[in-house]
Amino acid sequence: MFLTRDDFRLKTENFDLTQGGNLVRIAAGAFMFPHMLGKFADLSTLTLKAPTVAFFEKAGMVPGAFWTYLAAGSELLAGVFLVLGLCTRYAALGAAAILGLAVYALQVVKGFGWTWNTGGYEYPVFWAIVCLAIAMEEFKRVNAASASSYPLHATKLAL
Repeated sequence: MFLTRDDFRLKTENFDLTQGGNLVRIAAGAFMFPHMLGKFADLSTLTLKAPTVAFFEKAGMVPGAFWTYLAAGSELLAGVFLVLGLCTRYAALGAAAILGLAVYALQVVKGFGWTWNTGGYEYPVFWAIVCLAIAMEEFKRVNAASASSYPLHATKLAL
C-alpha cells in the first residue's frame, strides 16, 4: 500500500467525469487553489497578506510568514495531486490534514463558530470529511487491485 510508480502515472480514467468519484476528487483538489491564492497580496512576488500572517501568529503558529508559506505550498501540492489523480490516497489525507489544521486555527482564533458565512468552520470540516472519504475509497481500490495481482494471497483472504 506504499507508493508505487503507478501512483505517479497520469491515467485517462482519472478524468472520466461520468464517474462520480473523479468529479468529487477533482472538485476537492480545485477547491484547494482559492485557499492558496487567498494567502497572497501579490502572487507574482509571493507577497503574503499581512492579516493572514497575523491570523497564523494569533493561532500560535510562529513565525506566521513561515506557516503561511507552508500552508500555501501544501494546499497547492494537495490540490494539484488531487486534480491530476496522482498519489490520490495520500494527497487526500494531506488535504484533510490541512483542512483539519484550518479548523483548529479558526477555533483558537475565533472560538466556536459553525456556519461558514459567519467565519465558522462548517466548510473546512465538510471538505476534510470529503477528502477522508476520497482517501478511504482510494485505499480500498488500491488494496483490491493489489489482492487481485496476487491470486494466492486473495484466496487466503477469502478463506
